[in-house]
Amino acid sequence: MKYTPIKNELYITNRKNFVKHLKPKSVAVFNSNDQMPTNADGTMPFRQNNDLLYLSGIDQEESILVIFPDAINPKHREILFVKETSDLIAIWEGAKLTKEQATQQSGIETVYWTSQFEQIFHGLTTEAEHIYLNQNEHLRASSPVETRDDRFRKSCQAKYPLHEYERLAPIMRKLRPIKSSLEIDMIQQACNITEKGFRRLLKFVKPGVMEYEIEAELAHEFLMNRSRGFAYEPIIASGFNACVLHYVENNKECKAGDVILLDVGAEYGNYASDLTRCVPVSGKFTPRQKEVYNAVLRVMRAATSMLVPGTLHDEYHTKVGEVMEAELIGLGLLDKNEVAKQDPKNPLYKKYFMHGTSHHLGLDVHDVEERNRPFEAGMVLTVEPGIYIREENLGIRLENDVLITNNGPIDLMKNIPIEADEIEALMA
Repeated sequence: MKYTPIKNELYITNRKNFVKHLKPKSVAVFNSNDQMPTNADGTMPFRQNNDLLYLSGIDQEESILVIFPDAINPKHREILFVKETSDLIAIWEGAKLTKEQATQQSGIETVYWTSQFEQIFHGLTTEAEHIYLNQNEHLRASSPVETRDDRFRKSCQAKYPLHEYERLAPIMRKLRPIKSSLEIDMIQQACNITEKGFRRLLKFVKPGVMEYEIEAELAHEFLMNRSRGFAYEPIIASGFNACVLHYVENNKECKAGDVILLDVGAEYGNYASDLTRCVPVSGKFTPRQKEVYNAVLRVMRAATSMLVPGTLHDEYHTKVGEVMEAELIGLGLLDKNEVAKQDPKNPLYKKYFMHGTSHHLGLDVHDVEERNRPFEAGMVLTVEPGIYIREENLGIRLENDVLITNNGPIDLMKNIPIEADEIEALMA
């Protein structure tokens, strides 16, 4: 890992909060993600399972976390299994965590090798009545590839069919949306690194630059600041490409007179940031581009002010839609008489603003959430309205990451330039 190790008090606290949600005599099992193959003997970069990471801080493959608060042996109430280093592994990959290092990183005293898991887990099942297993239940999840959690779930239910099985995902959806101060520090650091990357490219963008060259400038700055890189596949979309919401080819030339939509964010300590800015290729917005830009900025600021405890997500998005509606009328894109007659279930603004305003942010870019849960202090959400005018080859989206508090929203990206005039001045 490139990032500075995080204090293990974060994971100790997270586990204390987690066990409050378990039924009596329950054992919970979290598996690390697989190392995914490419071709021949190649593998993709390893990315840890975020639930296991949230509760242990262990950022290594072939790890297993077992939590059993009612275990008869006190040493077995928290157990970490980690991959043992062999002479071959040490030569080719480097040594893996020692048991002492795993304890220091996680705060878990009992550490075994992963090869010992089956034997020890069998003994625990004789004491347990409930077994909690994990599965990706995210609203947007699409999992065509079988994971370690999937394989373990099948084998566990086959070996121990008479136990009561429970789901871990609902518990994690309750816990992870509320960020601790240490987690907020990680997200803020990711935002700060993203700021450095954005300021760097403002001096670089000019007509004739390729979208992938801008991506390279950002990647350089992110890696120089201990980030693993992009928190998600970056969008560097110039001209009409900005009207394609998930454009990631980043292979076109940036032409004079166009606007580039940049949806990019650095990761730090496995925590994501998520930024969107729009910059003029020529260094100056046209009057029409600036008009649309400022309309989106007004919607963004109105939306940010609504991020307060007690607000419901769907009601929030509806109110943002009403603000957007007024701006689109002002831009001449919607007719107020037609808007007055529109179907409330299919508002006309969706032609130009067709996605959600916000999503939770944390270990995942689209972090786990309970959709019907009112906003609470400690949640971090993005704010990202946009206007996409395909007939004008213009897409404008602006996005910052915002912490909800009892004293009003805190913009974690407040230092990143966003005013059109400031962006023009920095590009000059």
